[in-house]
Amino acid sequence: MSEQPQVFSNRWAGAGGAEGGEAPRERCDCLPRGAAARGRATGFHPERQDTAAPGWLRLLELVEEAAADGREVFSPLVELTARERRQVVTLPPTVAGLTAVKHLVLYGSNLVRVPPEIGAMTSLEEFTPYTSYRLHWFPYELTRCPGLRRSTVSTRALYGNEKYRARFPGLAAAPGAAAGLDLTDLDPGVWGATAIRTCSVCDGPVDGATLRQVWISRRTSGADVLPLLVNACSAECVDALPAPAEGYVPVPHTGGPDLVQPGSDRD
Repeated sequence: MSEQPQVFSNRWAGAGGAEGGEAPRERCDCLPRGAAARGRATGFHPERQDTAAPGWLRLLELVEEAAADGREVFSPLVELTARERRQVVTLPPTVAGLTAVKHLVLYGSNLVRVPPEIGAMTSLEEFTPYTSYRLHWFPYELTRCPGLRRSTVSTRALYGNEKYRARFPGLAAAPGAAAGLDLTDLDPGVWGATAIRTCSVCDGPVDGATLRQVWISRRTSGADVLPLLVNACSAECVDALPAPAEGYVPVPHTGGPDLVQPGSDRD
């Protein structure tokens, strides 16, 4: 008698919610692969969150409900229609109140950034933004989640990923580049966020005259090395950063087309 073929279950079936006949996320082609990745500059997604969109307003309600009932697993996208999921490009700062959540599921999202307030989710043990192909980096504050041990990330969509070494967006190298700017109303296509309020390292206040942005690649869970954006209030805070993961750029850096990455000579 011949053996029956083994059938594997779809681990993420339904994790992103119903499709509803409409694409729940936009297409992203900003990280070319192979040799093309070495010859093309990259930049931050410039989209701003439409705070009047039904999807955003529903997400605010879901975050409030999850904070109130103390749930340990939070999968907000399954509560949104495909159109509403497409309207959400970031998470609200109120995720800081999700201190009981152990597993955050953002499968198939349309996110282009995650706010630094995710660092306040101190019970977080598992993070699943899998197939969020427009999400190319994460805030350094994610390292403040001491229990984070598991993550499922589409690593080929990340800046500096080990497979394609996609370029990092260039950051302002000179201190004081943000002098005179309103740090609560920034261009996300330039700074990676619409607001920078506190230092990623010491959590102290940030001043535009002393703001320093750097990239660092760190292993934030048991498996994935993630590109992390640091908003530091001083050179001292940059110097206090831990060593990057082995096999990645060995120091904090400002990215850009001239950055040489380990293994970047491969096609």
